[in-house]
Amino acid sequence: MDKFERLTRCPACAGARVRAFRRGTFDYAGLNADQIKITDSEYGKIWDLSLCLDCGHLFADPSPKPEFIFSLYRRVEDPLYDEEADGRSRNFRVILEGLEKLKPERGRLFDVGAATGLLLHLARGRGWDVDGVDASVWAARLAASRYGIPLRQGSFEELDIPGGSFQAVSMVDFIEHTPKPRAAIAQAARLLAPGGILAVVTPDIHSLAGRLAGPKWWHLRPGHLAYFSAGSLEALLRSAGFTIVRRRRYAWTFSAHYLVSRFSVFRGWTARRGASFLKRIPIKLALGDSFEIYAVKDKSV
Repeated sequence: MDKFERLTRCPACAGARVRAFRRGTFDYAGLNADQIKITDSEYGKIWDLSLCLDCGHLFADPSPKPEFIFSLYRRVEDPLYDEEADGRSRNFRVILEGLEKLKPERGRLFDVGAATGLLLHLARGRGWDVDGVDASVWAARLAASRYGIPLRQGSFEELDIPGGSFQAVSMVDFIEHTPKPRAAIAQAARLLAPGGILAVVTPDIHSLAGRLAGPKWWHLRPGHLAYFSAGSLEALLRSAGFTIVRRRRYAWTFSAHYLVSRFSVFRGWTARRGASFLKRIPIKLALGDSFEIYAVKDKSV
């Protein structure tokens, strides 16, 4: 199987004015499942990147073909993600609160890249009827055993679900992982009823934190195939019939244990000692380097 393909058009706006931007910093030909799990710590590793001169989108070029990258995500296992459930719960409640300000009546919610189903578990407790998908076999099994959520296991873009079935769709740190973002956003629009809300969280490479961190920015990692600008994200959403109704900067909360474990010099110490007291200390990272976008599906679509 040929694993990669050259792109002639921007994956976000479909513009043809693209040029080489930056050489990659790792051997993507040997990409494996461990390098793309949620808790990888291979910061600073990027693909060969191209730039769209129309919308400012940066994207992997050559890009992994969907069937290849899906085959890797299918094999991902990430126990450290599950261990950080308390911190991630704080993150997901922010998204649910944002959705509920726009959809106070709740309804059906579909989570894309749902991992172990934690966001859906929290949403169900707040009155949502939930559904979701993740590529990882391990994650889907854990969602079922831990939360009793029959998560769909597969590729979101290829799911065959009746259109107009949901009042909300969430994509938290998903859109930068797919080589076909237009297909993903179009699928979200298809699933939503007119007036439904899409919540998107994705890194902003033009943020102050991203610029200051430079090549060591924590969002530069093998799993990220694209880096959106405000313009490219708006173009992508508009192409599928969405109108942005709310924009914020997303702030992540993690335990002190998780953050310490990101540094290789401390990793052995946390593994040996467990450092359970660090797991009880939440730290909010208000770096302002991720978009938090809420967009409504136009009723005419």
